[in-house]
Amino acid sequence: MTNVKNRSTLIKLVGVIALMGTLVIVSVPLYDWFCRVTGFGGTPLQATSNQGEVHKETMNVRFDASLERNMPWNFKPSENQVTVNLGESKTMHYIAHNPTNETITGSATFNVFPFTTGEYFVKLQCFCFMEQELAPGESKEMPVVFYVDPEILNNPETKNLENITLSYTFHRVEGESSS
Repeated sequence: MTNVKNRSTLIKLVGVIALMGTLVIVSVPLYDWFCRVTGFGGTPLQATSNQGEVHKETMNVRFDASLERNMPWNFKPSENQVTVNLGESKTMHYIAHNPTNETITGSATFNVFPFTTGEYFVKLQCFCFMEQELAPGESKEMPVVFYVDPEILNNPETKNLENITLSYTFHRVEGESSS
């Protein structure tokens, strides 16, 4: 009887461990998908085209650039801020430069602030999450095409905002050695 009880407990324990392991494996992709679909946590939505009309109301969009601690590049926006009409598609550029004597590959992550604006900041084109390789001394201009959805005016939490900040952080791609 004790053997059967121990075996049953062992099977339940293995099942719980397998379930927890599966949840760990799928949690990151599911969370990423959830953020992209809902704009949660300041994750801008992505679209393939802008079908909306341009409104007279405007929004200031600020641009921020930072680097992970072991990323030796120089990285900055071409402009610190632009004013756009709600619904207007806008192209902006970030510039990366590799001042080292080695080829380095990087990838950028992003968010918008305030976080409540994530579902209204829509990117049509972005360099984020794509590996960017820069040879020694090479510079690259990377475009971001976006618009601010006029629906931002219908949300009590966002209707009076005047500024949105788009932030990118470049990370060295894993497997790259740090100097």
